[in-house]
Parts: sequence; C-alpha cells; structure tokens
Amino acid sequence: MRVYDIISKKRHKKELTKEELLFAVNGFVNGEIPDYQMSALLMAIACNSLTNQETSDLTEIMAKSGDMYNLSELGEFTADKHSTGGVGDKTTLIVAPIVACAGLKVAKMSGRGLGFTGGTADKLEAIKGYKISLPYNEFINNVKKTGVSVITQSGNLCKADKLMYALRDVTATVDSIPLIVSSIMSKKIASGAKTIVLDVKKGSGAFCKNIKKATELSEKMVNIGKRHNRKIAAVITDMDKPLGKYIGNLLEVKEAITTLKNETGGELKEVSLVLSAEMISLSKNISYEKAYKQAKEILESNKAFYKFLEWMENQGADLNFLKNYNDFENALYKKEIKAQKNGFVTKINAEQVGNVSVMLGAGRKEKQDIIDNYAGIKIEKNVGDKVQPNDCLAVLYSNKKISKETEDYFYNAYDFGNKKPKIKPAVLKIIE
Repeated sequence: MRVYDIISKKRHKKELTKEELLFAVNGFVNGEIPDYQMSALLMAIACNSLTNQETSDLTEIMAKSGDMYNLSELGEFTADKHSTGGVGDKTTLIVAPIVACAGLKVAKMSGRGLGFTGGTADKLEAIKGYKISLPYNEFINNVKKTGVSVITQSGNLCKADKLMYALRDVTATVDSIPLIVSSIMSKKIASGAKTIVLDVKKGSGAFCKNIKKATELSEKMVNIGKRHNRKIAAVITDMDKPLGKYIGNLLEVKEAITTLKNETGGELKEVSLVLSAEMISLSKNISYEKAYKQAKEILESNKAFYKFLEWMENQGADLNFLKNYNDFENALYKKEIKAQKNGFVTKINAEQVGNVSVMLGAGRKEKQDIIDNYAGIKIEKNVGDKVQPNDCLAVLYSNKKISKETEDYFYNAYDFGNKKPKIKPAVLKIIE
C-alpha cells in the first residue's frame, strides 16, 4: 500500500477503506509519511469530503492513536460536554456542578483558547491555586470524591489529531466539516464518557456562521457518537452576540459564580440549564422535561454553588480568592465605551468583541502568548436595549494602556436602529 495511491483515490472522489485510512494516519503519526503527503491528503478530503463511514473510521483511528480512557470505575453515569467555541462561553463552570449534584460523573479534559475563542482551561488556571494538570489517578480520584474534575488535555490523547491539526492550521483545511467532526469526536471518544452533549455555536462569534452549517456539523457528530455507542445530543446555541455579560478569564469566573448563586440569570443561565438537562436526560434515560426541572431545582437551591466550591477546594483553589470575586474587575486600566446616539442596540458582532478581548490581553494570537487574567469586557447594553448619548455600552479592562484604536474597534461592533429588534432565543435547535 502507498500513500500516493490513497491521495490519488480521494482526489478522484473515491471512498477510502478503513485499512487505507489506518495506513495513512498511523504512518503519519509514526513519522513514516511526511508532512507534504499528509497535507495533500487533508486537502483532498477538504475538497471532496468524506462519507459517514469514512468519517467514522477516521474518528476511531484518531481516537486510538493515543491514550484511550476507560471510565467504567466511575459507574454508568459518566458524562462530558464540548463547546465548538465562542465569546463569553463559561457554561462548563456552571453545568459541571449542576450535573454532579444530579449524580453524574464529569471527568473532563478541556483545551486552551486560541484567538477570540476562550478556553475553559484558561479560565480555571486563572483561579489562584487551581491545579489544572493532574496525574490520571488523582484526576479520577477527584471525580470519585466530588463528582467532577476538569483538567487540561493529556499530551498522549489523540496524538494523530494534534499532529494533523498543526498541518490543517497552515494548509487552509481547518474548516472542513469531516475533519472537524473527526477532530472533536476522536477526543470525546478517547476520553471515555458514556454520555456526550455538544454545544454547537452558530453566529458571528462562531465557526458556523449560519444554522445550515451548524445543523450539518451537529448531525454528523451525533451520527459518529451513535456509531461508537455513545448517548449523544447536540444543542445549537446562538453566538451572534456574546454569551452573558462578561468576556475574559476571571471576569467569566465571576459571572459563573453569580449565576450559581442565582444573582444573575438570562441567556447564560438558560443555555446552562438546557445543556445540563440534556446530560441528565440522556445519562439517566428520563424525559428532558423531568431532567430540566431537576437541573433548575439544583441550580436555584444553591446546591450547584456548593458543589462548585467543593470541586474548587478539592482541586487546590483558594476559596478566599473566589469569595472576593468583585476584585476580578480590578484591572489597572478601565475604559467606558459610551453611546453616541439615540436608539436601540440592534446587533453586537461577537467576533469583533472577541477580537477586542484579545487586544486587551484576555486571549492569545499565538500559542506562546501570556494571558492577562484580569483583562476583558463587561457588556452594559445588549441587543434590544434602548440607549441615548453618553450611556455606557461596555467597560474594557486591561493591565496595559487601552488604545484609541481598540476603543473605536469595539464601538464599531455595535449596530443601532430606531426600532427595537426581535430577540432570538439562546437555544436554537436540539439534535438527538
């Protein structure tokens, strides 16, 4: 078998066998197939796509290219969630303690952010004392003790994905649906949870800009999960504007805490409850309505907040640091962005807002960039709000001086009109 023939076969839109995909992927991981040939195969896949069977086979091969975790010692209710990435997405910090209170076991490995998409690992690492990296045995023991533990992804998890993504990033093949599906699902399958709930973002601040693409991605991932005997659902959520009021690592930790304490609500609370309900419903084989009611009762009784504190303390976090969450707005520089006209906020470009958070220091342009944990944005006026000149639209936070260019770029993320816009729901569609 030659990788040349495999590339040629896919270039001519023919279906690859599992053996051919195995030969190509394992040969690349082992260093026997050079970057330029794998790049050619990835481009052929990006141009001509993969069938459901090919995608399933590729996912399995990638999952088995590194460590495969068996969570059976945690019982039958192991659950995981994955977000395709967005602006202000801190739902894991809320969902994990809710479902842990419902008896689910959340042994989750989360990634770091790159660009305007924030990473859960970065938010947790911003918490003083929190141990984001743990030996596997300690990680599992933490889950046994509290029901939840979240750490960074193991370096040995899905070796093929790590190597292939580095090539996709520089060969314009990142946006290929089958490659996205195999990348996400290989990691979820290798992580071992029996239940998987996917939060697929749709809108200006997401990879999927429209509902059609979000639905296609969701259906393919759900299909792959079912083929690998997982209980799985995809929740398509709105990312045409940031989720919640805060963007930035410690600022988002603050909002997660206030949501868990029932001091704030809105779309962040609703998305978190829907994701929690899907995880509980699928895991325990109960109706979605019953699961949603259970999740809501857990959140509003403050049980989830106390579970969050238990999780934090068990993983080394300084609870006094978390208790003083109002101090998370104490960046060296603050700048209010004010409205210049009368009217209604009709649109907030989430991607543009996310880019501003990176400019302030809350995200990375390159993998080696150091994050300012206090940098970020507080949204004061959201879509549908009425404004008049000098009303505060948002506050920018940074430990470096905020440029006029950054201020102007943020202001231009807002659109205004004379008529109040129709507000879209936060949850757009659920695919099971």
